[in-house]
Amino acid sequence: MVASGSAARVVSALLLVAAGSQSLAASGPIVGVSWSNFQEERWKTDEATLRGGLEARGARYLSADAQSSSEKQISDIEGLMARGAEVLIVLAHDADAIAPAMAMARAEGVPILAYDRLIDSPGVFYLSFDNREVGRIQAREVQKRRPEGRFVFIKGSSQDPNSDFVHAGQLDVLGPAIDAGRIEVVGEQYVDGWLPEVAQRTMEQILTAQANEVDAVVCSNDGMAGGVVAALSAQGLTGIPVSGQDGDHAALNRVARGSQTVSVWKDARELGEHAARVAFDLARGTDPSAIAGRTSYRTPRGVSIDAILLTPVAITRENLGVVIDAGWVPRATVCRGVSGNAPVPACLVRP
Repeated sequence: MVASGSAARVVSALLLVAAGSQSLAASGPIVGVSWSNFQEERWKTDEATLRGGLEARGARYLSADAQSSSEKQISDIEGLMARGAEVLIVLAHDADAIAPAMAMARAEGVPILAYDRLIDSPGVFYLSFDNREVGRIQAREVQKRRPEGRFVFIKGSSQDPNSDFVHAGQLDVLGPAIDAGRIEVVGEQYVDGWLPEVAQRTMEQILTAQANEVDAVVCSNDGMAGGVVAALSAQGLTGIPVSGQDGDHAALNRVARGSQTVSVWKDARELGEHAARVAFDLARGTDPSAIAGRTSYRTPRGVSIDAILLTPVAITRENLGVVIDAGWVPRATVCRGVSGNAPVPACLVRP
């Protein structure tokens, strides 16, 4: 990997021009960002803030989209290092599968920032929201609406550690009721790639197997919740509590219209800005233990790593004004199609 020296910088600059990805006017460190995919709406928001934060600090931004392929992500990471990346920000598609690329980065002395999804490996700086708390919030809000009954868990990708973190939080809240027999789990399924269409098919199969006798769906993100709501609606099962996360615009509209109970909002702008700050500091040689806001995090494998975990927020019909006032989503988007027979406080305010 080209990493230092005037000749290396010239080579890196020429490669950047050829790639058309960054102006030579920037003179700061080069930060390489490997995205797992841009399927989810939220990653575009993350990228805009992350890139803006880096460029505002004078850093150069390189990126690659793995398109949900671990093989491509490994190649992308190698390519980012070859193009001079001095720090890597990695949204892992499959953290275990990309271990060879992570080992290469460590061997080259390139700091790694695990973005939103844990990479359970020594020396990684982990930046995310508190995903276990996300699951707790989802479960609390669903349980408020349906304290007992026949529940379904629609989990994220089995390759993503966040799926198990979120589900563990859900069980923190619902476990006692499950153990006591007040809640019966009639379906529990991982969804490959967090894909909405896969979540919809999965929910359809569960409804068929249970003769539509389902009382609540604890779903782990908004994209999948859209597929779940579509499956429920096709069977005339409106009003069943459904959870999600990410603050997707379509999900916030479903919350307003009553087909989704909660979206756990993780302000991607906040995460992106923290990532830009941490990556820039690491590129300048700041010791990870000296990063502002840093804490120690023990991974499921027992590895102690540096981390920053941000606080998620529950968004329900009652407090939709929070995301509107924050400039996350236009009021018209949230309130589109909202019935006057079911007033939503945020939609009673004139634009």
